[in-house]
Order: sequence, then structure tokens, then C-alpha cells
Amino acid sequence: MSQTTSNPKWPAMSIAQAHARLTAPGAPFEMEEKTIRGIKTRVWKNQPPTLRELLVAARAAYGPREFLVYENDRATYDSFARAAVAIAHELRNQGKKGDRVALIMRNLPEWPAVFYGAGIIGAIVTPLNAWWTGPELEYGLVDSGAKVAFVDAERLERIAEHLVNCPDLKRVYVIRYSDELPSPIVARLEDVIGPVNEWSRLPDRPLPDVPLEPDDDATILYTSGTTGKPKGALGTYRNMLSNIMASGCSAARNFLRRGEAPPTPSPNDPQRCSLLSVPFFHATGCFAVMNPTLAAGAKIVLMRKWDPELAMQLIEREKINSAGGVPTIAWQLIEHPNRHKYDLSSLESVAYGGAPSAPELVRKIRETFPNSFPGQGWGMTETSATCTSHSAEDYEHRPDSCGPAVPVCDLKIVSVDGTRELPLGEVGELWASGPNIVKGYWNKPKETADTFVDGWVKTGDLARLDEEGFCYIIDRAKDMLIRGGENIYCVEVENVLYEHPAVMDAALVAIPHHTLGEEPGAVVHLKPGMHTTEGELRAFVAGKLAAFKVPVKVLFWPETLPRNANGKILKTELKKIFASGQERG
Repeated sequence: MSQTTSNPKWPAMSIAQAHARLTAPGAPFEMEEKTIRGIKTRVWKNQPPTLRELLVAARAAYGPREFLVYENDRATYDSFARAAVAIAHELRNQGKKGDRVALIMRNLPEWPAVFYGAGIIGAIVTPLNAWWTGPELEYGLVDSGAKVAFVDAERLERIAEHLVNCPDLKRVYVIRYSDELPSPIVARLEDVIGPVNEWSRLPDRPLPDVPLEPDDDATILYTSGTTGKPKGALGTYRNMLSNIMASGCSAARNFLRRGEAPPTPSPNDPQRCSLLSVPFFHATGCFAVMNPTLAAGAKIVLMRKWDPELAMQLIEREKINSAGGVPTIAWQLIEHPNRHKYDLSSLESVAYGGAPSAPELVRKIRETFPNSFPGQGWGMTETSATCTSHSAEDYEHRPDSCGPAVPVCDLKIVSVDGTRELPLGEVGELWASGPNIVKGYWNKPKETADTFVDGWVKTGDLARLDEEGFCYIIDRAKDMLIRGGENIYCVEVENVLYEHPAVMDAALVAIPHHTLGEEPGAVVHLKPGMHTTEGELRAFVAGKLAAFKVPVKVLFWPETLPRNANGKILKTELKKIFASGQERG
């Protein structure tokens, strides 16, 4: 990749030099060493210890500012804190530290209020996937042993018949529900905190007195695996709040790489604003967006569901600075035929994670939104979101990388059999360590032992590292195809498909073959008004990759490819298309 840049001094220092300066004694992102569960670990010295300290500090610094915007609902930092504290007192009357409190709702202002209300009294907050069916939600409630649940109207309808199968569940609070309550254990949350626009009228009560420590159990987030039962990743306050320091440090690193001094944040700075289009129940939405936003005094604008034209209206109206979520969202903004109708000049960052992105997307973001830098990162539920971060010039010059590890984290590449660490440049399984790695899986000792080894998490991703520590995700180990003994990395082929001017969305999956074992098949979704053929796409890939990597069949899909709530393409569903021979083009 060319290293040309508008700044001839770039990079002014190496990644290692930038990290050393940012984390030195006395620096804002200073590190220190702690022993966590018997493992010596680098940690952020100035990180908020728990949600209590974060909430108190944010309210004191930014009280009158708006924090949450959803349609006609607006909550300031002060009114949000009042609602969270009211929920905390309600929960203290019903349970104790360590109780699991389930949170099952779409992105609404009440979601963060419940998260903080439960979190500041030491409950283990257990967000469940709002896309799950009734039986799946029952599984999450039973597996976690949730004592209390907070739900929205749609989720209540979904779980109502399953409540009898959840013996640990003693109370359910529902919001925005106008029908008759279906069970004696169900109550209305509005009776505790009222509607969002009236939170400012709630009494100013002290926080309940509950002793909390950074390494106390704080959350259970269920993995988004596309096969098998989800596993509950048990995380601590230190795990999730490491994202606050990681995001700030990564932004400051860009300035140093540019040869500039990082700005010193001040409460008097203009308020920044983010459009949240990924779910709060995902590690990205909760840990990488919600908590850092609160710490920075910024504003979050919520959407009922993703709609690119509504998103552009909100960007213009709210002067939104950052948007994104998963790569498909960025593509839909870029390719939308009505984009020219809206003033999107406030955008300074179009960032995403949760799914691989095509290198072509980096160039298109800079071309389409000239005031904006692209950005992405890599992480997973087990790493409490951010483990690597990649943005600005670094991302432009290495668009096929997910960036280097943040300073408190380490990465290594291990042979797939787990017996040896591989040298730089070789592809193997990515292992990660740091203060963000969760304690393990809730009530699953075998799965915990299989995945977590001496402070390292085995990610299941195939990757390589370069000499500066930049990580390149090659594929999910289980998604790699083997055609007649030859390895085919899906991401490599998908990136070539994304380079075709007609392709908006693409996925490569395995088609069983009786002699070769499996062959590559592609499913693509085309950009509006564009046309191409299976033969053209196969020829396009053949012009860039070895013949054995060329899809033997290409199917066309009329809309964005099916994904789970975290943005991962449901390849198990796409494999069924080839098995049935039914194309939806």
C-alpha cells in the first residue's frame, strides 16, 4: 500500500514510540501493573474504577448537557443520573450485590438508565439479545439465573408465556406498555421513574451505599455465535471501562503519528454527538460507545431501527460527528441516491467493527465525506469490545488491517493446534490478553478452560501480525474453506468482490463437494441501479486471485445479506441457499 500522505512528516513516530509517550508516568493514559486472578496485567491507572465513579463524575462535569436523544425524548446528564439512581434504590429493596438483572429491550433511553441503575449497586447486568425469540430469551433468563428483568413492550409479549419456566425470576419491569399486565410479577417501570422527558423532576437522591471494586463481577454478555447455544461472558468493571481509556489513547495516537500535540480535553469543548445504530446489548454499543460517550460528556442519538435516509436527516439535524457501526451501514450512507439532499458536513468519523470491511470502503469514506476519517477496530464479547483500534492515516495506509493492539493489550499468533507461537507474518490463531479479557463463561467451566489460558483468550480468528504490531484478520477459523487441500480465506475473496463497482455486500461460504471436500460459493447484493452477471464476477475474481479461490457459483440477493444483531453475516443461512438451490435475486 502506498505510504503517500498530505503530511510529508507522517508518520512522525512509530506506534511503540507513540504508545510509550501516551502511557508514561504522569501522562493521561499512564499504565501500571496489577495482579488480576493471579496474572500480572498492565492496566490503565486513571480509568474509572466502577460505574459509580463514572456516573458521579459525568453528572458533576456535564449535568445540564443532553446525553440521550430518541425521537421526541431528550435526557440530560443530570436527569439520566436521577433515573439511574431511582432504579438503583428500587433494586436495592429487592436484592443484593451479585444478583443478575436482565435487560431486554431495543435501543431506548431507558436501556442505559437500567444498566447504570443496576451497575452502581453491584448487580451483574445481563443484557440479552433483543432479536432473540421467546425460547431463546427463556434460555438466557434461566441460564443466567436472572432475578429481575427489565423489558420493553415487544419483549414482554415475547417472554410472557415463558415466565413460568424461569423460577429465579421474581420481578419484571416493562416500559412503554399500554395493555393489561400479563402476570402478577410484572410492573411498569414508569411507576418508578416516569417518562423520559420528566426524569428531571425525579428527586435528587444519594447513591445507595454498596462497596464496589474494579474487578468485581459486573456484566454477563452472551456471545453472538452463529452455531450452538450462546455462552455468557462474565465481565468486570475493569473489563468494560477499559474501553474509555482505549478510545481516548487511540485518538491521541493519531495526533502523535501526525507530528502534532494531542489536544487536552476540557468540559468547555463543544459537545460531540454520535449516532448509535448498533444495539446497546452488544459489547460495541454498550462498552465501546455508551460508556466512553458518558465519560466524554458527548451525546448519543438513538434510532428505532437502522434507516439510511433517517440517519442522514438526524446527522443534519443533530450535527452528528460520528456514525457507523458495521461496514454495511457505511456503504448504505455512501451509496444512497438522496445523500446530496442532506448536509452531512458535521461527520468527522465513520467507524465500524463487528465484521470485516473491504479496503475499498476506506477510500470511499474519505472521498464521500472529506471532513471525516474512517476508523475501525477489532474485538469480541470475550475482550469486552476494543482490543485493537485503527483510524485516520494509519487506516488509510493499511486498509486491510484492524490496527495494532491498544497499549494495555497483547496479541500473539499461535499454531492452530495451540502448541507454539508463530513468527511475524505467519497465519495462525489470534490470542489476546489484557485487562479487558473477561473472567470466563458463566457456569461453563469446560468451555472456559478450553478458551481462556493463563490470561489469554483464544479468539478463533485466523490472523497475522506485521513488524509494527498491526493485526490482519484473515478469517474465522471455522469459516476457512479447504478445497482439495488448499486453504481459501473467505475475507480475501470477499474483499475482491467488494472491489467490483456493482457489489455492495458479499459473503463466501462452503459448498460441499464429493471429491474436493468443499468449494467456494458467493452470495452478493448489488448497489442500487447497478447490474452484473455471475460470469462477470467470476472473471473479476479470476483476474486477481488464484483459480482455486474463484467462486464456482455466485448467487444474487435482493437486499443486504442476513446478519445477526452484531453485524455478522449469517453464513449458516447462506449455506442453506446453495443446498436448496433457491436464489432470491
